[in-house]
Amino acid sequence: MKVGTKSVIFGVHSILIHPFFVAWAWWKLFGFPWDPRLWVAFFVHDLGYLAKPNVEGRQGQEHVVLGGRIMGSLFGPEWQDFVVCHSRYWAKRVGKKFSQLCVADKLAFVITPAWLYLPMARLSGELHEYMRVSSERQLGSRVSDFELSLLKSRDPYVWLEGLKLYTRRWVEEHRNGVRDGRAVLRSQGLQDEACETRSRAGDAEGRKWTSKHGPVSPQL
Repeated sequence: MKVGTKSVIFGVHSILIHPFFVAWAWWKLFGFPWDPRLWVAFFVHDLGYLAKPNVEGRQGQEHVVLGGRIMGSLFGPEWQDFVVCHSRYWAKRVGKKFSQLCVADKLAFVITPAWLYLPMARLSGELHEYMRVSSERQLGSRVSDFELSLLKSRDPYVWLEGLKLYTRRWVEEHRNGVRDGRAVLRSQGLQDEACETRSRAGDAEGRKWTSKHGPVSPQL
């Protein structure tokens, strides 16, 4: 079973658990999610991890496409962008602003307790990949020295605390829709890929997504 499939079934993106933390995070940030379309988005936004061989690599980054297509077919292009742009990497790649779902998704990670998150990440095989990639991220001045010291730890609990501190700070800075001009590119390989993508004006996939002009945060 691929790590992406395990993640959706019983890992950190478990469809039985993660959507409810996203809903809780949305409630804390924006009020109770009364719109039923939001609940559909909470449940489908990470379904694209199914059958993916990784969660942080090139294939894993494409997980947003499936959920976006589902939302687009059900509710239109605004909701498609709403789900697709829950990934900062993908939003930056297609030249759009991250959606409110992105902020709620990040807070959902923060409020998921370590006693639940770490066993799921170990069981699915995601933990090693997350810890390895977080040490490779080009965070620059955005991460404090203290946070960086925690992120470099080999102790999963210490590492997780460092990542949660950084992520909570990012949420507070961007909860009101401030554009993130320094989106995280998950690895050097992905950074190179993104540069190549931006340099190819004829990138068909990029043209397909950027041809839509609807807002990434639908009018609820």
